[in-house]
Amino acid sequence: MLDHEEKFLFKEEILQLSNALAEPGALDNVEDLLTDVITSPRFDSEVFTLERSLQVMLGPRAGATLVGLLTVAPEVFDEVAEVRISPEVQERLVAWRARFGLAIDNALNFLNNPDGIQGHNFSTQIVHVDDRRVLQGRLTLVRYNNEPQFFVADASVLYSLVADVLERLGPHSEVDTVDPDTVTRLKDAVALVERRAVPRERA
Repeated sequence: MLDHEEKFLFKEEILQLSNALAEPGALDNVEDLLTDVITSPRFDSEVFTLERSLQVMLGPRAGATLVGLLTVAPEVFDEVAEVRISPEVQERLVAWRARFGLAIDNALNFLNNPDGIQGHNFSTQIVHVDDRRVLQGRLTLVRYNNEPQFFVADASVLYSLVADVLERLGPHSEVDTVDPDTVTRLKDAVALVERRAVPRERA
């Protein structure tokens, strides 16, 4: 169960999520997304971007909180009941935890297991969507059974994902964590993005 501080923060996040789910059709939209992910033939790889998709749909805090709720122990929902959120939202959250939680939790654990991923390949492509050009990236993960899994996302989603990964790795990185060549590549890549994508101020 949650300690006193965790319980306070948890309740704040639940209220934020409840407000996001109060929008007309939000509950149905989220359930449709979860169903699409669970039933996808590329389930493992699409779970990789599930939290990002929910953050876009509901807002960063609410999206992250919902993924957390889907994968927590069932007992934590005793804390949710104390918040007195909308009964319809409460019922959906409990139902989603039972219906989707275990599968999503297993997939995330698998993807976070370095032994489960034997290699990867990343490529980019330009597509035309609604009369505009969109830069997309395609990440292919090769699993232990040599079966490739992949997902395609717009560049903005992948840049956000890269930033999230670096923010999480940074605090734990030490001299033997990353080699100098990789650090140089990271610096060069950021410099290239700044030159190509960041608007320059006019003199």
